[in-house]
Amino acid sequence: MGKTILGLDSQLYQYLLSVSLREPEVLVKLRQETDKLPMNRMQISPDQGQFMSLLVQLMGAKKTLEIGVFTGYSSLAVALALPPDGKIIACDVDEKTTAIARKYWQEAEVSHKIDLRIAPALETLDKLIAAGEANSFDFAFIDADKRNYPNYYERCLQLIRPGGAIAIDNVLWSGSVADRNPTDKRTIALQQFNQQLHQDKRVKISMLPIADGLTLAMKQVN
Repeated sequence: MGKTILGLDSQLYQYLLSVSLREPEVLVKLRQETDKLPMNRMQISPDQGQFMSLLVQLMGAKKTLEIGVFTGYSSLAVALALPPDGKIIACDVDEKTTAIARKYWQEAEVSHKIDLRIAPALETLDKLIAAGEANSFDFAFIDADKRNYPNYYERCLQLIRPGGAIAIDNVLWSGSVADRNPTDKRTIALQQFNQQLHQDKRVKISMLPIADGLTLAMKQVN
C-alpha cells in the first residue's frame, strides 16, 4: 500500500523519481505485471525498494527476513543488493502471488538467495527462534497483516543481531493514523503499534514519510 510518497504532489514525486531512481529492468517488469492485479497497492514503491536496497548494502547485511512477500518486489530489490552468499527467509501464505515472485527471482538469478516459507509467518519465526537462530539476522522487513505487527516485531527483534535493523511498512496508513477517532481496526492497530514502538527503549527508531510510511528500528547494542 502506498505507491508514492504520502503528501507529495504528483509533479514533485515524478521529479524525485526522474533524478534519483535507478530501477533494474527486472524490477520494472515485475512492477508492471503487479500493477495489473486488483491488489496492486500492496506493492511497495520503486523508490522505497531502492532505499531498502541501499540500506542493506550500507549495513553489509547477509542474512535477512521478510514478513509478507506479495509478488516479490521488496525481496527482489533486497536480494539484488545482497552478496552472493546472502540469504532471505521470506514468509507468506499465498501461493498464487508468490508464484509471480518466484518467476522474477529466477529471471534475476537470485532465487538461490531466497528461501520462501509458505506458512503463517508467526509459525516460521517461532521455528527459527526454536532452532537457535536468535541474534543472527542483519535485517528484517515487516509488511503483512497490520493487527499482527506487534507479534511480528517481537519475533524479529529476537532474531536480528544487536545493531541490526527492522523496517516496518505502512506506518502512516494513507494518513489515517492521525485520525482522532478511527473505527477501522487496522488503523487502530497501527496507531497502537506506533505508540508502543515510540516507547520501546530496546531500539533506536526513525519514522520516514517514504511511500506509506516506513519506520526503521535498530536493535540496541548492549
